[in-house]
Amino acid sequence: MGCGVSNIHFSDVSRATLSAIKAAVLIQRWYRQYVARTEMRRRCTWHIFQSIEYSGEQAQIKLYNFLGYLMDNFTPSSNERKLISHIFRENDVCRDAEWERYFCYKNIEVPEIYSGPHLTFPLTVEQAMGLVEAFRNKKQLHSRYILQLLLETWKLLRKLPNINRISTCQSKEITICGDLHGQLEDLLLIFYKNGMPSLEKPYVFNGDFVDRGHDSIEILIILFAFLLLYPSNVYLNRGNHEDHIVNLRYGFTKEVLTKYKMHGKRILKLLQKIFSWLPLATVIDQRVLVIHGGISDSTDLGIIARVDRHKYISALRPPKRRVTSSAGMSIDSEADEEWSNSKFLQRRASMTYPKPFGTRSNFQNRSLQDFSDRIREKVEDEVELCRRRTLHLEEQNQNDENEQCVSIQSVNSDNAKEEWKQILDLLWSDPMVQDGCIPNEVRGGGCYWGPDVTEYFLNRHNLQLLIRSHECKQEGYEFCHNRKVLTLFSASNYYDVGSNRGAYVKLGPDLVPYMVQYQATSMTRELTVRQSVGRTERSALKVLREQLFAHKSDLLSTFRVYDTENTGLINLSDWAEAVESVMHLGLPWRMLRSQLVTCKSSEGMISYYEWFNELTIKKPQTDGLIETLYRHRSTIETIFRIVDTDNSGFITIEDFRQTWKLLSIYLKMEITDEAISDLAVTIDSNNDGCIDIDEFMEAFRLTDKKNVQEWRTLW
Repeated sequence: MGCGVSNIHFSDVSRATLSAIKAAVLIQRWYRQYVARTEMRRRCTWHIFQSIEYSGEQAQIKLYNFLGYLMDNFTPSSNERKLISHIFRENDVCRDAEWERYFCYKNIEVPEIYSGPHLTFPLTVEQAMGLVEAFRNKKQLHSRYILQLLLETWKLLRKLPNINRISTCQSKEITICGDLHGQLEDLLLIFYKNGMPSLEKPYVFNGDFVDRGHDSIEILIILFAFLLLYPSNVYLNRGNHEDHIVNLRYGFTKEVLTKYKMHGKRILKLLQKIFSWLPLATVIDQRVLVIHGGISDSTDLGIIARVDRHKYISALRPPKRRVTSSAGMSIDSEADEEWSNSKFLQRRASMTYPKPFGTRSNFQNRSLQDFSDRIREKVEDEVELCRRRTLHLEEQNQNDENEQCVSIQSVNSDNAKEEWKQILDLLWSDPMVQDGCIPNEVRGGGCYWGPDVTEYFLNRHNLQLLIRSHECKQEGYEFCHNRKVLTLFSASNYYDVGSNRGAYVKLGPDLVPYMVQYQATSMTRELTVRQSVGRTERSALKVLREQLFAHKSDLLSTFRVYDTENTGLINLSDWAEAVESVMHLGLPWRMLRSQLVTCKSSEGMISYYEWFNELTIKKPQTDGLIETLYRHRSTIETIFRIVDTDNSGFITIEDFRQTWKLLSIYLKMEITDEAISDLAVTIDSNNDGCIDIDEFMEAFRLTDKKNVQEWRTLW
């Protein structure tokens, strides 16, 4: 017997092992670089989407306060004031019984051919389940049943406190959901995974049920139905989108009027009432606070529990005080005489301190605070005017035995301002990494608060966790402030398919959060990571191109500063610096150049004139207005929706002209009467004297011809 001898040389083994190790290192290095590039693309895409989303919210707040400024300072007979006055009729003096008669559904007949769900009250579990199934199958609830359901919901909400207080027990878990934003598919998936609301399955829905998605009214109907069924097991918090002013811009108003053309106006008015009565917060086991937006360094749950929440039909507008005459006439006026010296002006909190109005061009850079506090002399002048008129009537009527006078009857101005500030912060604020509390100038509303504010607030109210929503997160949730603040977002694929997951959280008696993530669209499961990132990136770049084109004039002016010889060419470094100086988005422009710009000379210079020529308007009309239209497209559409008082989808030529005159004050560029008339005549192609709002906006859609062709080949 002997031992065998191997024919393999050790030197060969060493070389083979070394080659394998080198190959593994190269593969690992390549993979790490690929993952890093993919993550960078994903973060860049996310930044594009989020920056543009927040700029839209800021623009909406600026617009609303600009219109509010006009309402407070224009004469009642002015055409501009008449166009917009109806959206500010928030404090209509009307008893609840009178409103109930206005919202009466009994004269609305349900036709025999109606195949949707039928409701009787009080609701049954079978009817609520039937609603879910009907909406899953794209059926629509009749307007009679909607008004009936909304009336019952309104009656219930008026009995609820500002802060719901609920508790868990050994056999009970509470499920908390974040923003849904009209995405019914997400709500149905939550119910499929977690179960329907019931006595054993309580839910808290944390606001922003509506806007952006296409099924907002269906989500509201489902949530209200379960609220009526289980008032002690289903809880709804108000979000910043439960606001009729915000709904004008982000789609909910249009959705209701499209689905319910005959009774949509009544439905929307009733929803305004309902939104104002939604509770503001929920406390679980006295230890966990659930609110939609966030807090500030002045947030006080004691004050929040006492406010008359229904006064705030829109949380964007400061409270008014009532000026009452002895004749019983009541006038709303801004309560800001004493506010200017208020303690709240000592802290720079968002939208609550006055600034000078300045020139017309400055309207573009205003937040809510710029218009929320009116000129102090305005109130004094109005009171003095009323006093003089009263004296004049006395001189004419010698038989009057008592002197009429004007008296101001209102709650303390500081208290009113404090209440508004509390609600505003609750609905609009966001957390930040650094300590402190500063105005949220990105959104234009609320504030940014830091870990120190969280720590102080939780200790003060004996809480251990704050759950909020309001911000889209890539994973559907995110902890911050030493895991004492949890952001929860339940609308998956929010920006585009594959852009983010949705999530909900379950809390048991131990109050330890158990997160559940999901993506509602089946298409995301069919895409690879590369395909998903690529699809979302293309969508974000399309939106970014629109923003770049909207700032064409400013960009061209800045490019010419770098292009001193007027060659039409600019190097990459100067291009990136110029674009950031105009856009202020904080994006890696050098990295994005290859995806945004294809026009280069042989020396690698960028031809910026050719770049803009690649971006075209579908139906170019009145060249001087094109860029203005694109920069303020959403604002213009919002104004048109406001002017369209009968909700027909059409406005007259005269209203069109008045709208543009109004916008000429708000927009940077001056718009001449001739340009407005030419635009009106061009858009009114059938010469019927009316302009279709949807067709008008569609006529100015931006397209990137080269990228459209590339995308068609890819998909």
